[in-house]
Amino acid sequence: MAVQTAQRQPPAEAARNRLRPEDRAVHDWYRFVLSFPPHLVRDYARRFGLGAGQVVLDPFCGTGTTLVECKKLGLASIGVECNPMAHFASAVKVDWSLRGDALRRYAEAVASAAAKTFARQDIDECQELPLLARREAPCLSNLRDLPEEQARLLLKNSISPLPLHRVLVLRDAIDEHGGEPLRGFGRLALASALARRIGNLKFGPEVGVGKPKSDVPALEIWLQGVCAMAADLDGLRGSAATPAHTVLADSRAAGGALEARSVDAVITSPPYPNEKDYTRTTRLESVILGLLRNKQELRQLKQGLIRSNTRGVYKADTDDQEVADHPRIGRIADAIERRRQSLGKTSGFERLYHRVTRLYFGGMLRHLASLRPVLKPGAKLAYVVGDQASYLRVMIRTGELLAELAQTLGYKLAGIDLFRTRPSTVTGEQLREEVVVLEWPGTR
Repeated sequence: MAVQTAQRQPPAEAARNRLRPEDRAVHDWYRFVLSFPPHLVRDYARRFGLGAGQVVLDPFCGTGTTLVECKKLGLASIGVECNPMAHFASAVKVDWSLRGDALRRYAEAVASAAAKTFARQDIDECQELPLLARREAPCLSNLRDLPEEQARLLLKNSISPLPLHRVLVLRDAIDEHGGEPLRGFGRLALASALARRIGNLKFGPEVGVGKPKSDVPALEIWLQGVCAMAADLDGLRGSAATPAHTVLADSRAAGGALEARSVDAVITSPPYPNEKDYTRTTRLESVILGLLRNKQELRQLKQGLIRSNTRGVYKADTDDQEVADHPRIGRIADAIERRRQSLGKTSGFERLYHRVTRLYFGGMLRHLASLRPVLKPGAKLAYVVGDQASYLRVMIRTGELLAELAQTLGYKLAGIDLFRTRPSTVTGEQLREEVVVLEWPGTR
């Protein structure tokens, strides 16, 4: 603990990854806590000399940082994402065709309908609730809930009963009013409110559950979010015509969803091999919006992701075979397994540490190979990645290894830029977060 306290991230380093106030428009509609910042996209778009008529790809587009920033810059973009919640968020965030006043009218209609539903419900028997809550809450025995199969997907206590009831009433009102794209904006505002203010979640290196909230003004929070969206749309209509779209697909086969020689540049940040289960980050909103309905769908989602953590490893996985002959990756995986044995670690997850390391880099190799047919000759690529020591403190130099793999496929290494350093949650040691810069020579 003393080591971790002594090695806290310097303020200047932490600021490099923060969303700047001037960048909040659209980016802040819905965003992963650990997303890479829009200004990094601008930096590499400028460095690559990108301009009108060129296309930028983000094959791990997440919540759309690269796509939104490219649209602001007037650059066409394409995103590939396997997580349905993140894909949905990206798709909404690059649709600037709505007028702000239309979205405001829609929000008012939804809020009125939800408020009427609350007013019709019997509250007389809820004497155990605070007075303010009793004014619009039904008796606890009448609260709406998720189907059991969906509820089992959530982290325990990730949302309290009364806020959940409010959210479900609001969700139905959102879906019953207006058409698309209005409903998409309403649902995204609800997803953002769930993660940030309505649910009991707390975010750090991994998502967890904090102090339960007995009640929250869900309708008011949602309205604030929609009004912020409308205000952003009012100022962005001049850029609405810049094309941007997302594809729901496995990034290890991203090239199969794109046209040959259609991409001028890649700016992206793939998952790191850090034992972070990215599906947990979006679990609450994915379930409530109906994007994940059962364990089978959750399993299908995980099977479509790069294997960056042991919770997503399956017996049938074969990506590790792609790097079976890579000596450095083999040495790292073997060192992790030897460390596990020497420490007497025997849990099922710990036994998979060495394998997930190979699976991760094998998946990244597959990804880089799949991109080659869609890249134009001379295409530039920027991959934001970070060193890791999550697996029993064995250091994984992610950027260096990714560069080595890319070169075996014919990519040229233009450099590895230091973006920032950050403290390891395991050792407290400062780890490098880097941008691996590549070029695809192709056939000119």
